[in-house]
Amino acid sequence: MADTEGGDADSSDNGAQMTASGSADVPQLSGDLITDGVPPPFRTSGFSTDFSRRTVEWDSILSGGPPKDGIPAVDSPVFESLVAGDEWLEDVDPVILFSHGDVSRAYPLSILIWHEIVNDEVDGQPVSITFCPLCNASIVFDRNFNGQVLDFGTTGRLRNSDLIMYDRQTETWWQQFTGEGIVGKYAGEQLRFLTSQVLSWKDFKDAHPEGEVLSRPNMPRNYGYNPYVGYDSTSRPFLFQGTPDARLAPAERVLGLTTETEAIAYPFQALEEAGVVHDSFGGVELAIFHKAGLASALDSSVISKGRDIGAVAVYERQVGDQLLTFSPNDDGTFSDAETGSTWDILGEAVEGPLTGKKLTPILHFDHFWFAWAAFFPVTELYSPS
Repeated sequence: MADTEGGDADSSDNGAQMTASGSADVPQLSGDLITDGVPPPFRTSGFSTDFSRRTVEWDSILSGGPPKDGIPAVDSPVFESLVAGDEWLEDVDPVILFSHGDVSRAYPLSILIWHEIVNDEVDGQPVSITFCPLCNASIVFDRNFNGQVLDFGTTGRLRNSDLIMYDRQTETWWQQFTGEGIVGKYAGEQLRFLTSQVLSWKDFKDAHPEGEVLSRPNMPRNYGYNPYVGYDSTSRPFLFQGTPDARLAPAERVLGLTTETEAIAYPFQALEEAGVVHDSFGGVELAIFHKAGLASALDSSVISKGRDIGAVAVYERQVGDQLLTFSPNDDGTFSDAETGSTWDILGEAVEGPLTGKKLTPILHFDHFWFAWAAFFPVTELYSPS
């Protein structure tokens, strides 16, 4: 947590979730509601949260350093054209793509690394675009909840090294990694995830030439620079109390999938080596793509100079009555063996008999291994056969 004091497919509607619809989009992790009357053992001045309701133990919540809203959310985002974005973004810069209706927007991690939350409305859909640098967790939430529209800020607190958000309507505390309410009125409730994609600025521009990009807020921040130099190779995650799962290095990136009862992690290294991985999870036949050309936001002091970690994406293999088998091409595209069509990282056929067809995206999470294993300790770890 940085101390900052001083016409396309609708990704939110088309993303298949291998989870039950309703209040629980991931396995419930925090246990039963605790109403034992024990007050928090830390200062809570400035909050009107109902601290009599929680689902986690108080000693699992730590101060990250900054106070409430010390890392300020972007509440009135302004967007600019791709031409304007090209003046300060490099092709390899990582951005979060979110599309709804006729609008596609890019949210650069070079901004989110300093603000962690953007409260936005995309073509009528209220959303929160979130990024926890300490867990490398980029997640988009629906702000519609229980008949109202929530907007979120930062509490200055961490759990398992992950951002704890709060909503300004009830001041419930929410775990960013899982979308769970953990303290307050909505403790035990679940925010709805919306499908998004982390990809390079170049891939966003190529796919959405009429898209727009979040402009840099008028705040004294070093946008484009990384305040966590070398963090994506750390062996000691910041303020992480647990013992990292030894099956992988703590900061190895994984692609995570969940159902109501299961979780699985795919190491980026395995995905990079294969280019395409076919697997079955949650009763769905999957194709997982990896494409080079995406800089790590948490490596070099200049984000665009970060090492190439590549972008990943997950899709259903079934198109109509065909189960497609994919292979990677040298130019970063993918081909299916059944029709010979060529597909891009966003799951659209750009050449061949299926041109214009789109694969159904699967809700997935790109995180550091230590955090994934902490929140999903019984996770399966994919290993190539």
